Amino acid sequence: MRIDRSLLFVPGHRPERFDKAADSGSHALILDLEDAVAPADKAQARDHVAAWLAGGRPAFVRVNALPTEWHADDLRMLQAAPAAGLMLPKADADSLARTVRALPGRRVIALVETVAGWLSLAAMAQVAGLERFAFGSVDFATESGIADEGEALTPVRIQIVLQSCHAGLAAPIDGVSLAFTDEARMRSDALRSRQLGFGGKLCIHPRQVGAVHAAFLPTPQEQQWALAVLAASEASGGAATSLAGQMIDRPVVERAQRIVADSQAGGAA
Repeated sequence: MRIDRSLLFVPGHRPERFDKAADSGSHALILDLEDAVAPADKAQARDHVAAWLAGGRPAFVRVNALPTEWHADDLRMLQAAPAAGLMLPKADADSLARTVRALPGRRVIALVETVAGWLSLAAMAQVAGLERFAFGSVDFATESGIADEGEALTPVRIQIVLQSCHAGLAAPIDGVSLAFTDEARMRSDALRSRQLGFGGKLCIHPRQVGAVHAAFLPTPQEQQWALAVLAASEASGGAATSLAGQMIDRPVVERAQRIVADSQAGGAA
């Protein structure tokens, strides 16, 4: 399974941006029919997205949430676009199961952005066909009354990571950084995401993509450490050993192997 580190949103009512976003270097494109599009523009945005998907280029589509009047039409459009993946906003176990049944065989990302959705993580993780979670941190902070979408939500983020790991899902995608002109902030946010166990980050502007890739690429120091660990493990025949005063056993070797794999893949698994 391809695992994407950077997923770039582009508003569905701005078709002049689709090709540019697709060529931005992001690992995946999310054509947005939900938050970015005003109610009066929903139908036209859906037509623009359908026309672009008809060219066969892969992308995710963030549909409108299940309770809305636009959800069913969004799904009908996607049924005619077999290459398109699905991002479901305001996801909970019921809405996710119903939506996956309507579009079997798709790549599916459940967007966790409500307290109810977060509390149903375990149930959502059991829905057959779910690839991974993404965290809608801004919506979550707003609904819950938590001060901001950054450090204050660390415990919430950790639970998303742990539930994903327990269910054998791909590592989740962390939420957006609103300051899209601040590349240093984006890289700092993405580094935090990586340290917490996320597999990537949502982007709202092409200039954020490079910062995400840089943050998820192991540093030269990490790469050197990983290669030294693997060499020491090989020299010991796979038995527990030590390196520079640090014990090396199976979990440490597996961590080193992951770092080497990420380095060779350029930060994308």
